[in-house]
Amino acid sequence: MSAEEQVKLDNFPGIFDLTGKVAVVTGGSRGLGLHAASGLLQAGCSKVYITSRKKQACDEAVEALNKIPNRRPGAKAISVPADSSRMDELDRLVAEVSKTTDHVDILFANAGATWGEKFDTHPESAFSKVMDLNVKSVFYSVQKFAPLLTAKATRDDPSRVLVTGSVAGIGIGGIGENATPSYSISKAAVIHLARNLAVELGPRHILTNAIAPGFYPSKMASGLMELKGGVKHLEDFSPNLRLGRPEDIAGLVVFLSSRAASHLNGAVITTDGGAVLKGRL
Repeated sequence: MSAEEQVKLDNFPGIFDLTGKVAVVTGGSRGLGLHAASGLLQAGCSKVYITSRKKQACDEAVEALNKIPNRRPGAKAISVPADSSRMDELDRLVAEVSKTTDHVDILFANAGATWGEKFDTHPESAFSKVMDLNVKSVFYSVQKFAPLLTAKATRDDPSRVLVTGSVAGIGIGGIGENATPSYSISKAAVIHLARNLAVELGPRHILTNAIAPGFYPSKMASGLMELKGGVKHLEDFSPNLRLGRPEDIAGLVVFLSSRAASHLNGAVITTDGGAVLKGRL
């Protein structure tokens, strides 16, 4: 078959289109989760459920998202506050979402926390808090949403689970006075969790992939960014000479949720401009 004949067979309309899809974004009231939710709405999702621990933050995020001018007609963000680190709250979250949809196409398990403390004095309570939210809550969020994720999933139109790792889970993260051991360990764990879920859930027509962001200016990252020398220093360290922008995370989440990524399962995609390849700062 000639190249011309093959190209005539290639037909990729709407390859990144998410029209009518239903998404849930944990940790969606600010930072990377909010940028991702914005991208999902703009790509065509009909419903995007925003959840985080604080009701006011969820409500403010939803109000802003529902003002996006290029949403599809009828598309909306919906606030469902919940503490993802608690099993009873996860059960309530699923129950609340189920009141207004009979399925979920995309689950972006993005809720997370960090704790900065050197090795010798890192408290057990902080370690448990970080691991519970960054790893345990991701596992149980997926487990509890699995019935909704499988409800309309098929081999050729699978549902998606996306989890937020970090380049700190690929390298070793901060050490010394600015150490973040529990965060780095938790992000390595959630990346490996994504691989396990990919094999477990793939036959159920649910694809699972992980993203591993580097530095994106956000409330959670701002303190560590200052300790690392500030924005300009971090930009100069990155091979592409800049930090992450909202469209970088939104575009990656839309891609992984779309038909364009329907043969990716168990992948870990870094979004850091290549900085992790240079090693530690």
